Amino acid sequence: MFQLYHQSVARLYLVDGLPLLLLRLYLAPVMIQAGWNKASSFENIVDWFGNEDYGLGLPAPLVLAFLATAAELVGGIFLLFGALTRLVSIPLLITMIVAMFSVHAKNGWLAIADASSWLADGTIFYNQSVMEAPQKLNAAKSLLQEYGHYDWLTSSGNLVILNNGVEFAATYFVMLLVLLVYGGGRFVSVDYLISKWRSSQKS
Repeated sequence: MFQLYHQSVARLYLVDGLPLLLLRLYLAPVMIQAGWNKASSFENIVDWFGNEDYGLGLPAPLVLAFLATAAELVGGIFLLFGALTRLVSIPLLITMIVAMFSVHAKNGWLAIADASSWLADGTIFYNQSVMEAPQKLNAAKSLLQEYGHYDWLTSSGNLVILNNGVEFAATYFVMLLVLLVYGGGRFVSVDYLISKWRSSQKS
């Protein structure tokens, strides 16, 4: 039994690049879309980065907005093709850290408000807004059922209350950290093809 297990594990090298490919294919459209959204409304992003009243109040907002936009848009494209994977992971990791601490941290962990979750009910973190989410959701449903096209509005899924916690940014951070450490893998990867070509040139 143990021998069969070890033999099976040993054969996993045949697909050792697959998880890294899947990470890239998952992250690339997320980053490209985020970068494209910033580029499409760049002036508003600069204003939001710098404004202390309703934004982040960050210094040098023009520079930071440009760097965040470029990191996500260009970095996402590079991730898609597995080109300079480790290098582009670095600014994306920094972007995720800034997003976690400057935008999402005050909301706790959850991306979607769930009053039944131990991640917001006081077991680890108490979030009053999340605890009030069921009442807000019921009020919204009641209004929509009475005055709106509720069936049409919910035909693509249930209504939820956005909490905007660190959950997604932290998940992307972990995925990018894996790519920084292990690279883009050997499937559909420019990095791997270049590395293979260099090895053939030396031999």
